Amino acid sequence: MKPFTKRKYSSLRECWADVRFFVLRRKPIRAATRGARISPGFRERLMLAVTQVNGCRLCTFAHSRQALKQGVSRHEIGRIMGADFEDCPDEEVPALLYAQHWADTGGRPDDEARAKLVETYGEAVAEDIHLILRTIRAGNYTGNTLEYLVNRVTFGLVGG
Repeated sequence: MKPFTKRKYSSLRECWADVRFFVLRRKPIRAATRGARISPGFRERLMLAVTQVNGCRLCTFAHSRQALKQGVSRHEIGRIMGADFEDCPDEEVPALLYAQHWADTGGRPDDEARAKLVETYGEAVAEDIHLILRTIRAGNYTGNTLEYLVNRVTFGLVGG
């Protein structure tokens, strides 16, 4: 059986940490994901950038559809899913690159990258970006964990 290489929850403890995080921060997460400071199109670009790194098929489908509804073109979605932000609004590119780095490091970006995000967008918007990134990572890991389980019970015939 081919090894499952997508990023997923490695333990119930890791999953529970995300559940606890979201329960304790319901209101700020709701505000961040509903466009108080970040437009819906920008939010979807951030989510696609993280999803591209984590490889979640379910999230790719769902957030591509949502991005289209928010006015993001099919061409731009394709470029984002290829880790190319050239067609994205210039003012969003630093955050998209940060989102990619954030996902690559498992949500543990280096201090310099985090400081640059705050310098570029301000503390409040940077916090909203982090909440959005954590939200999509949890979705990606959940989708990938479910795919992993299906992969295991079908002896590698489905998923992966």
